[in-house]
Amino acid sequence: MEWELMGNMVEALAENLRAKGWWLATAESCTGGLIASELTNVPGSSTWYTGGLVAYSNRIKQEMLDVPGEVLTANGAVSRETVLAMARGAARRFGSQCALAVSGIAGPDGGTPEKPVGTVWIGWCVNGQATAELFLFGGGRLDVKRQSALEAVMGLAARTG
Repeated sequence: MEWELMGNMVEALAENLRAKGWWLATAESCTGGLIASELTNVPGSSTWYTGGLVAYSNRIKQEMLDVPGEVLTANGAVSRETVLAMARGAARRFGSQCALAVSGIAGPDGGTPEKPVGTVWIGWCVNGQATAELFLFGGGRLDVKRQSALEAVMGLAARTG
């Protein structure tokens, strides 16, 4: 049921971006391109979505999104600092006014006591101002991916509205 909101949220985001003449880029890790797929389900998305990168490995986060190695070493891929750097890097690399970034642990394994399965950081960059929020989602792998994608889009819609 919650996933049915995605189309409406993407439409709201698209309306905000079109009204401002802004472009959006995405940097996804745990969502694996799910956000990009949902964005491009909207006809006309080429007028506000520049593209995205699935940065699943730390090497790609560093090389393609300019996430400093020290940030990854000190904080890990699933951290506030990393998604902030990913969002800034995506905005810069894609020449977009807006970017969103997602990094988390979708499961079923990979969690730790400090960062259990379902831990997801989402970052947004709007006109150079980056913010991030921590989420803890329940359910299986697809549930975590979908909840992450929905929160990322809703968060950006709120920040651009």
